[in-house]
Amino acid sequence: MIQRLQQIWGKYHLLLQIAFVASMLAFVGVAATSFFKTVDWGQVNLTLHQQSPRTLLLLTLGGIIAVIPMLGYDFTLNRLLQANYHPSYLIRCGWMTNTLTNIAGFGGILGSSLRALFYHEAGDRKTIIAAVAKLALFLSTGLSVICWLALGIICFNPVSGHLMRYGIWIIAGGLYAPLLIWWTRRHSQTLFNGLTPRLEAFVVVSSILEWLGVTLFFVATGALLQIQVNLLAVIPLYIVAQIIGVLSMIPGALGSFDVIMMFELVNLGVPRTSVIVWLLMFRVFYYVVPLLLGGLLGLHQAWVGLNQALNQIPRQSMRQLSYLLGTILMYSTGLMMLLAAIIPNLTDSNQFLARFYPLTFFILHQLSTIMFAIILLACARGISSRVAKAYWPTMIVLGVASLNAYFNLASPSVTLSTWVIMFLVWKMRPVLYRKKLQYTLGKFTIDAVIFAGSMLVYMLVGYLNSPKYQIKHTTPNYLLFPGGHIWASGFIGMLIGLILMTIMIRFLMHANEPFRGSYQLDLPRFQALINRFGGNETSHLALLNDKRIYYYQVAGQDQVALMYRVKYDKLIVMGNPIGNQTVVAEALHAFTSEADIYGYLPVFYEVSGPVTMQLHELGFDFLKIGEDGLVTLADFTLAGKKQRSQRALIHKFEREGYTFTMVEPPFEAELMHELKAVSDDWLHGQIEKGFSLGFFDDDYINAAPVGIVRSASGELVAFVTLMPTGGKELLTIDLMRHSHTAPSGIMDLLFVRMFEYGQDHGYPEFDLGMAPLANVGESNFSFITERIAHFIYQYGTRLYGFQGLRRYKEKYVSHWKSRYLVYRKKHSLVATMIALVQVVNERRK
Repeated sequence: MIQRLQQIWGKYHLLLQIAFVASMLAFVGVAATSFFKTVDWGQVNLTLHQQSPRTLLLLTLGGIIAVIPMLGYDFTLNRLLQANYHPSYLIRCGWMTNTLTNIAGFGGILGSSLRALFYHEAGDRKTIIAAVAKLALFLSTGLSVICWLALGIICFNPVSGHLMRYGIWIIAGGLYAPLLIWWTRRHSQTLFNGLTPRLEAFVVVSSILEWLGVTLFFVATGALLQIQVNLLAVIPLYIVAQIIGVLSMIPGALGSFDVIMMFELVNLGVPRTSVIVWLLMFRVFYYVVPLLLGGLLGLHQAWVGLNQALNQIPRQSMRQLSYLLGTILMYSTGLMMLLAAIIPNLTDSNQFLARFYPLTFFILHQLSTIMFAIILLACARGISSRVAKAYWPTMIVLGVASLNAYFNLASPSVTLSTWVIMFLVWKMRPVLYRKKLQYTLGKFTIDAVIFAGSMLVYMLVGYLNSPKYQIKHTTPNYLLFPGGHIWASGFIGMLIGLILMTIMIRFLMHANEPFRGSYQLDLPRFQALINRFGGNETSHLALLNDKRIYYYQVAGQDQVALMYRVKYDKLIVMGNPIGNQTVVAEALHAFTSEADIYGYLPVFYEVSGPVTMQLHELGFDFLKIGEDGLVTLADFTLAGKKQRSQRALIHKFEREGYTFTMVEPPFEAELMHELKAVSDDWLHGQIEKGFSLGFFDDDYINAAPVGIVRSASGELVAFVTLMPTGGKELLTIDLMRHSHTAPSGIMDLLFVRMFEYGQDHGYPEFDLGMAPLANVGESNFSFITERIAHFIYQYGTRLYGFQGLRRYKEKYVSHWKSRYLVYRKKHSLVATMIALVQVVNERRK
């Protein structure tokens, strides 16, 4: 007989299960329909809408806490599979899976499939599903244990005595856990291999906490809804309903549990309307709310996978979007607050502004509203500049605003608006990386216009509210203040807000930055770098002591030096990097990154093509500003037709007794006096430039040999200073000056003698220096900025002699090398040029 039944079950078990579940659903449907007919649904709707935010918040927290013990199943599965997943990963995956299987069933296809997906690295699908099946047997052990609690309450609580008719089901349920534990221990080496007693105890405790937690949450839901019933009697009722729900095999016991609870709660004296509200609230906050949270975690998990697949591009884009929206909302909020404060009834009379009024955070009192608006604008200034120190002040200001909106205004929309901005600021936190706010003239102008404009409008509104004006005129309603003291408090708020804004801006501007060091050159350190790696055509300009030096180090050793000067929010770097050319790319990256951290925009002046391309890869744009003329000394000669005029000129000077000599430092005081006299004569009272050009300074002149030209009478009429480059690759000069008594062509004599000097001392090339703006923008396809530069080149001879300078050098030059101005993309070239011109034309010494 038993074998016959087993055969029938094996052949028809699926059909029999379907038939059983269908009959249970039919029963539930009939019973629920009968119950719902007598429910006052209008009263249900009213009761639901009467629930306070506090009640909803407590129910949300309670539902989340009740689900937490279910995470123990995933920690157990992690140990059972001998995996090593991080706890945070187990929590995320466990929450998503458990909140879904809480409705669909742990051991079902959905739960098994999800866990096979999340833990696929721990084994094949078959292994994972087998482990899940083992754990599924223990899910009801917690319900089994608390069955004895239910039995005890029924026996000792008279109100629950009528539930004794379910005693057989309670006792049967209570025997499930001990029988399962006995059976699993008996087969611990076969079917349940790997499920140690400690692990089995852990999963049983997790189940007990789960079922006890959800039981207490159901009871707490009734208490929070203030339903008058013996709550102790509800505990065994809930356990009985869950036993029947489990036996019904309906996912989530949906319907079967609810029908039992509806009729039995009515028997306990709970009104039908309250029963429906109780069950709805329980279902929503124990099943739906955690499921929505699980959905958010699922989206987060998918987002992480998408970012890994797309090299973090979506995450960076989202942060930038949060930064953009957050900054816009903060500025618009501050401006709307100011507008609402200085024009008190504007939002009431303007439908457009009224639509956005929740963002104005009108904080009851005029003084506090204006103060808050101005400090929020100061925070927005820091946030828009990506200053990290602006984060917490901004969050505190927004936090105070949200508390005020909730407790004082009792406005959920205003509170929600502050939360949205706080969320965006929180999301943008990784992009707030700068240590200092560079408060430029442009930023100051914008803030000054906003404040001064607001102050002027506020004073105008105050005048329109004065008795003197209102005697003869009618003030528009939207400009009326309730009283003069309200306007006065707002005016005080303006002044206090200005003070607070100044303090905030000063706080954001303060930082121990590395770019404000001394202009005094550390000569031994700089010279050691030159001696080790050699210099370049501009390295000697460091000796002017009008630039700061940035050193890039590797393993504590100086490798590269950059000369720069600070101007506004820009670091104007002079020339190519000096030092170890094999690590220039790393040095440039380090310099530009550190400059960005402190809010500076690096600008590189007169750099070569290769350095320009390296900077272009770091996000810089460039503009060609001129060309460097180089002479190949091995090819230079005065012989031949091309140099016939120069040859004749040199012979003329020789016949007239002009002599050229090279003088080595240190120079005597008398010679320095002669050189100074020639220099002053050449300047004609003009102030010498600095930065990219040398100037006459005793220490600077004494740093390298000087070539001098004397007339037949011994008068010093011209001189040229050499630039020490720290090597024999390039010979270049800096100051080349002559007195007004020097004959025409004296510059050619200096150049020719210097070429010969270079040939005699083994230099391969001679650098004639840069011809500014030469060959710039001549093509029809040149950038518009380069075409403007070409216009300056064509018509700027009267001021700078650019064309003449290039024509003069062309007779010697073997080839030209382009020089560039390199600046940050998407930043104003005009502002960059203004800062550069100011630096080049000012002298610090």
